[in-house]
Amino acid sequence: MRAVAGFLLAAALCCGQQIRLDKDGAVKVFDWPGARTLEPRAAAGVFSVFVADSPGALPLLGSCRVEDGVLIFQPRFPLQPGLRYRAVLAPTSTTATFEVPRRNPSPSTVLEHIYPSTDRLPENQLKFYLHFSAPMSRGEAQRRVRLLDPTGRAISLPFLELDQELWDPDGRRLTILFDPGRIKRGLLPHEEAGVPIEEGKTYTLVVDREWLDEENRPLADGLSKTFRVGPADRQPPDPKAWRLTSPRAAGRDPLSLEFPEPLDRALLERLLEVVDARGRPVPGSIQVDREETRWLFTPREPWKAGEYKLLVERTLEDLAGNTIGRPFEVDLFERVEERISRETIPLPFRVIGR
Repeated sequence: MRAVAGFLLAAALCCGQQIRLDKDGAVKVFDWPGARTLEPRAAAGVFSVFVADSPGALPLLGSCRVEDGVLIFQPRFPLQPGLRYRAVLAPTSTTATFEVPRRNPSPSTVLEHIYPSTDRLPENQLKFYLHFSAPMSRGEAQRRVRLLDPTGRAISLPFLELDQELWDPDGRRLTILFDPGRIKRGLLPHEEAGVPIEEGKTYTLVVDREWLDEENRPLADGLSKTFRVGPADRQPPDPKAWRLTSPRAAGRDPLSLEFPEPLDRALLERLLEVVDARGRPVPGSIQVDREETRWLFTPREPWKAGEYKLLVERTLEDLAGNTIGRPFEVDLFERVEERISRETIPLPFRVIGR
């Protein structure tokens, strides 16, 4: 990264010559008539740049050239922010002392959302999703994410420790898993340590603002989520309890699917698909709202009258990790990972004319 970005400093103005530190990190001499007749090989001998506060310092390594009458010194290495430099144009005895401004990057990356959105979670809550506005640095989650108990003290090791953090390909969404061994009844961690969060109590998930993004800038601000814990949820999602609302033909009103409980945000965005009567996918966009209790699909083109299906993969989860027709289970001898399955449940609907 260049030491100077978008910065122009008038460092000296003497005898008609002006020495500037330009935005590209080069030091330039303007309005010196001798530049037009200067031989390229002689340029290095007439213009030099030194570290100002180092007596006896040798000239900086770099190259000199003349472009359009401007004498240019290009340092081999970027000038360092916060250091003072001295430029000397020998033929005119012009000297300029200047300081490279310190970089003061303004943090711009923010933690946009913590999912689930609801502030009431089951005692066997399985995961959180952290959504950032830009790619984040890796390997920091264990230090930067804390879960505080009702007294404000950090809970020891509430989350599953993985060798590799669960980031999406863009590095903007992080999945944090509670330790499944403490959630599943009958397992040793559950019996010895108990559940990470207890029914009837209030907890706070805190994300440290000192977490650096991919550009080594801290977050613009931290974010916390306070939630109250309800009873454990061990009932699988039941599609029969869902409400599907069909749109009308010739418009782009969304297809709506409502749930009696919040479902997994990330899975809602990719495990449901609309197909036409021939089984062809219908292009469109997805929106999830109402604290993950409603799924909306807006077609790219206006609806055509006819028969359709909404295909829902059975691996769709609720907040406790229960999938359609199957309560949450964990095999301690396997890695805890998302299993990929294309087994779907069809939800037929009809689009009729207005």
